[in-house]
Amino acid sequence: MKALLAASPDRPTTASIIADVRKIVSAHAEIVAEVNTDSSELSANLQFDRLVAVGGDGTLIAQVRRILNRGVPLVGVNSGRLGFLAEFDLEGLANSAESVFGPNPLIRQRMVIDVSVRRRDGERVFSGVAVNDAVISAGLPFRMIELQMGFSGQPGPDIAGDGVIVASPLGSTAYNVSAGGPIVHPDVEALIVTPICPHSLAFRPIVLPSHIDVTVSVERANPGTTLVLDGQTIVRLSAGDTVIIGRHQSMARLVGNPEVTYWQQLLSKMRWAAPPTYRDRGV
Repeated sequence: MKALLAASPDRPTTASIIADVRKIVSAHAEIVAEVNTDSSELSANLQFDRLVAVGGDGTLIAQVRRILNRGVPLVGVNSGRLGFLAEFDLEGLANSAESVFGPNPLIRQRMVIDVSVRRRDGERVFSGVAVNDAVISAGLPFRMIELQMGFSGQPGPDIAGDGVIVASPLGSTAYNVSAGGPIVHPDVEALIVTPICPHSLAFRPIVLPSHIDVTVSVERANPGTTLVLDGQTIVRLSAGDTVIIGRHQSMARLVGNPEVTYWQQLLSKMRWAAPPTYRDRGV
């Protein structure tokens, strides 16, 4: 078993646990290399069976995109603030290391999003991948923008407002839920479309089957209108541009912790359905 370790040791929270992670991994696999958690392309000569990513959710998302086409399972070890996507801490990794680096680990396959941008003349000027979401944001000077949506060639609604979020189920608990969109279980293969502050009382979020492509044509833009993938990749948009968003042909492969369930993560980390504070209950 060969493992690649991805971490940013200059971050204090990561630096505090990296030695322990290295010790656990090296007891069960050969660490072939250690790389920083940027988005630079990995050498084709670098062969490994697991990528161990140490950091927060942003780190995990970036590394999913980095190895998506390799089909290699990713082990997320949380050293960030929330760690909703990374199912392992040091104790969990140590307890499950034999399974994680064995021949049959628990693999959670997650749908990710393919995104491209075309100019008015049809020229494709961008192609990328989003794990959580693709967001079209109004940008400076923050006037309303106008968008025209379509669904696999069928006309959809017009949007006047601050933009739109198209999220994967994995990303439904990120920007999407903050903007009023639904939580969608990550085993569901779907796209979630949620407007951002629409100039309408009737535009509600919608969940689409994953075989439908979403097109968003920019009818009116601000100088700062932008496409943002996972809060990490930024593409400037202008009037006449069309963003095409659909299911990516590859699935993210995340090594799961047998001791952690999605419902536990929702309840303990997202505080899903947390009740008010009652004096007689002491909470």
